[in-house]
Amino acid sequence: MATVLLPGTLAAEAGGQKRFELDAGTVGEALRQLPVTNLLFDESGELRRLVNVYVDGVDARGGRLLDEPVTEQSEVRVVGAIAGG
Repeated sequence: MATVLLPGTLAAEAGGQKRFELDAGTVGEALRQLPVTNLLFDESGELRRLVNVYVDGVDARGGRLLDEPVTEQSEVRVVGAIAGG
């Protein structure tokens, strides 16, 4: 069971819930169980470009992010990137 934390903007879309305790084996499994999956993933199932994910405080965007294993002690934090011009 991993803990997934959402920022306020995504939590508002998840009925106000910011913290989720999920039974998942990988980061991808945990993220796909959230009620805001459509906001995190694009039509091809890839994590959206402006979604950053940290696992236990470590930036997990590179490499095999979605395949990274999680444990009961894992904390997965979703952070929306800020873009502008």
